[in-house]
Amino acid sequence: MKHCVYFGLSGILGLLTLQAVSAEEGSTLLEPISSGNELTALSPPRQSIDASIVEQRASWLAQAITTITEVQLNPDSKGLEIILETAESAPLQGKTSSQGNNLVVEIANAQLQLASGESFEQANPFSGISAVLVEAVGADTVRVTVKGIDGVPEGVVGQRPSGLQLSVLPPEPEEEITVTAQKRSEPAQDVPISLTAIPRQTLEDAQIDSFQKIANNTPNFSLFPTNAGGSDFSYYSVRGLNNFNFLVSQDSVGYYIDDVPFDFGAFLDVGLLDLERVEVLRGPQSTLYGRSSPAGVVNIISRPPTNTSEFQIAGGYGSDNLREGQLSYSNAIIPDQLSFRLAGAYRARDGVFENTTLNRSVGEREQILGRAQLLWTPSKEWNVSFNTYVNDSNNGDPVFTRQDADDPFKTPKAVDGFVRLNSNTQSLRIGYNGKNFRATSITARRFSRQEVLVGDSFSPPLDLFRSNIDFNSTVWTQEIRLQSPEKADRFKWLLGGYYESRAFDANDAFDYTALGASLFGLAEAGQNRVIADQFRTTYAVFGQVDYKPVEPLTLFAGLRFESSNFEIDRLRRFDTATGSTILIPRLQLEDNNSELIPRFGLQYRFSPSVMAYATISKGYRPGGFNYRADTADTRRYQEEKTWTYEVGLKSSWLNDRLTANLSFFHNDVNGYQVLLVDNVGFFRDIAGADVSATGLEFELKAKPIQGLELVAGVGYVNSRFTNYRNPLTGINLSDNRVPFAPDFTYNIAAQYRAPMGIFARLELRGYGTTYFDDANQVTQDPFALVNLRLGYEWKNYGVYLFANNLLDTRYITSGFQFPPPNVTAGFGEPVSFGFQLRAKF
Repeated sequence: MKHCVYFGLSGILGLLTLQAVSAEEGSTLLEPISSGNELTALSPPRQSIDASIVEQRASWLAQAITTITEVQLNPDSKGLEIILETAESAPLQGKTSSQGNNLVVEIANAQLQLASGESFEQANPFSGISAVLVEAVGADTVRVTVKGIDGVPEGVVGQRPSGLQLSVLPPEPEEEITVTAQKRSEPAQDVPISLTAIPRQTLEDAQIDSFQKIANNTPNFSLFPTNAGGSDFSYYSVRGLNNFNFLVSQDSVGYYIDDVPFDFGAFLDVGLLDLERVEVLRGPQSTLYGRSSPAGVVNIISRPPTNTSEFQIAGGYGSDNLREGQLSYSNAIIPDQLSFRLAGAYRARDGVFENTTLNRSVGEREQILGRAQLLWTPSKEWNVSFNTYVNDSNNGDPVFTRQDADDPFKTPKAVDGFVRLNSNTQSLRIGYNGKNFRATSITARRFSRQEVLVGDSFSPPLDLFRSNIDFNSTVWTQEIRLQSPEKADRFKWLLGGYYESRAFDANDAFDYTALGASLFGLAEAGQNRVIADQFRTTYAVFGQVDYKPVEPLTLFAGLRFESSNFEIDRLRRFDTATGSTILIPRLQLEDNNSELIPRFGLQYRFSPSVMAYATISKGYRPGGFNYRADTADTRRYQEEKTWTYEVGLKSSWLNDRLTANLSFFHNDVNGYQVLLVDNVGFFRDIAGADVSATGLEFELKAKPIQGLELVAGVGYVNSRFTNYRNPLTGINLSDNRVPFAPDFTYNIAAQYRAPMGIFARLELRGYGTTYFDDANQVTQDPFALVNLRLGYEWKNYGVYLFANNLLDTRYITSGFQFPPPNVTAGFGEPVSFGFQLRAKF
């Protein structure tokens, strides 16, 4: 808490302007000049002073004490003004300090003589201030104590010609993060779910603008792009459950941006901007959300339109020609009824890999994104919003190099590839908030397309093959929810319905050169192509009730019924370089799944600041068809079913300046979908396995002093196969670790924002041992990344310096044996640094 103090003289000159008369010589030791503001020495001081001089000096000292006769309290819209008036119409000086939650001002050379009594006290003079006390301390000191409720009030002491003025601002209450994880607004600490909530200010301070950076600030959540260049896929894991099987279109984690579901790892490398809040829910979430999510949910909420004009702009430049710019504008068209918000961003950098064959940098990244929202509130009960979002990425070569390379950021590739991703969404949300119930309708469409060209990474450059992939997906969803009103207390309910139509088209080809054809056992050069059109339709009804039989106890239970129909129309062909074509018979299949998915648990509040919960819930991923499979026994993959058992404790202390949350969980998974690599290193088939994952999460947030924030999150998971034999190799891999699931993750941040404008943030993100294949032969040892951001901020402006991966740590984010037993890997981002500017109006 800042304390600004202005000091005055207040009677000091009266103590120094003394005149002593010598009885023997009649000389004056000190006498004032005519102005009364300077002193002139006339003779050396005497060795002794007689009694009359002592008495005269005591009289002068008494006259130097200023008498406070009146105390006034004047509240205004922002704070409280305390005025002390003196009998002598003389200014006072004060010295501030703090004791606990109290602001204390000591006034020397003063005494208190009030008509109302020996002291002054007023209770609750202003919000956040419990009392103001003015009292005498000894014979010559007066103390003013301003008692804060949630912290130390801010005080500025200023002189008045006739006394002293103390301007007081109440302490800012600790920010209570409100979330909608359970489809209702409530404090994050009240939600019986292992939940990480990231508010807007933290999103800005930590520069969180991607799913990967969200994972970096969340325990037991890891997201690895395939490499630092044009990443063609994002592998993630939450509590040991991942999307290693990228041939499956149904994800284990539900990603939502403004109610629109995102899925499939090839479509997750999108940019985020202009965010209000991020909520990461760990554990199955099927009874409150439209799409079934056995591992968890990442819920992203963008900033809403404002009723007044708001404009923000930011830009930056850094290493590897990093350049970025972002702006947003919001205003009302019709005040209190119709408003809008627009936001856009451009982010790009040059490649961080050196291609020694092409003699230039490769792996560049370029991204343009934007969003728009129109909000109509015709009445206090109704709100209608239309949202649209677009992301267009044009990235360079997805570079893979040998894991044991001397310099992993050098590549001899003969082909300079690319990764292009386009996504656009549109959604219409209609909400009704009535006295007896609430209703929500969300209609959404999302289109995504990814195009990839990648060549081999052999050294010396061989140019054996090129992979050409073209994925596109169109998803339509409709979700309807009815739920209890906001004021519901002992009994709360929610009932919903969900419909999803998904068309996913794959054009997946390998172009073999003559040398590549001979090495891979093909008769001649040519293109091996799979063309597959997949369709899935999902219907679901879901609901949950919460009941509070007694005040500290809440019981809840939910149920979901889901049914899906899926079909595939597939053709494989080989077009030779000489013009002939080899066709594998066309495949047309159709099937369906259905499942009941329950969740139930309890929540018990020991005190207003301590709550415990326990849940048992089921997770579900439907089965489907593997578009790459050629044989009947590998075409159909089965459902994946998970039972999760969890207990947790949430607590807050010291007026919410310290929060500590702990959760333990155990996952039993049947039919875990495992992606298999064939004998030449290509991903082809899908197998089923049983998996057990046990772990914990611990999160701590503290604000020990004003301006200083400390955040720590630790996740541990032991995710292993319990019953699994690789059907291609015949090797029993039971007890092996599940790929892409680090046993430890931790995120630590220390941030300080000083009143004078200084800003500093230091981050540490660490990972335990990570395996990238089911045989546990491709490994990344534990590592940690350090990020630093320094800046200076004014009221509406800020300038910052940053360094990411400050220690230039080398680590891999993906890897596979190709060709076996060599390990080909994608490496993570090297060190980067630069500056940023921000302004808001």
